Amino acid sequence: MNIHVTALPGRQQGVLRFGGEDFPCALGRSGIVTDKREGDGGTPVGSFALRELFFRPDRLAKPATILASKPIAADDGWCDASGDVAYNRPVKLPYPASAETLWREDHLYDLIVPLGYNDDPVRPGAGSAIFFHLAKEDGSGLAATEGCVALRLADMLHVLAHVTPETRMIVELASAA
Repeated sequence: MNIHVTALPGRQQGVLRFGGEDFPCALGRSGIVTDKREGDGGTPVGSFALRELFFRPDRLAKPATILASKPIAADDGWCDASGDVAYNRPVKLPYPASAETLWREDHLYDLIVPLGYNDDPVRPGAGSAIFFHLAKEDGSGLAATEGCVALRLADMLHVLAHVTPETRMIVELASAA
């Protein structure tokens, strides 16, 4: 059973469908894009494997899931420097090139599932750190991400409890019909 994510062009919020249920989800600030580039704020179109689950052990117990899971440590990062050998790969901080910190003050990365986007093989500049993670609420619902797909905590826990290593996240533009 796959996860289907759809949104109208340019929308920062969409619908995540899984197991016969619909969940509101946050998308990148540029919406769903067909030609993802580093820093463009777009959520890429495609079909992506769920690589593994990372979780903040000081905030959450390991969720019920059969995905491979590991705790996030304070020195965990993700390289977003397109010219670096570790581009779109996990790294230990401090790292000599630009890298995103996974141990955050907010709760967005309390649960992270890296999606199988631009990682086999890695293409420099095609986008990095495309994650399935927790959403932040804002005045209009869920706040836009930098290109990821994000859910509320309860919805994320529900989905994680039912995915398998074969589950794929399929992201596509919805028609306006």
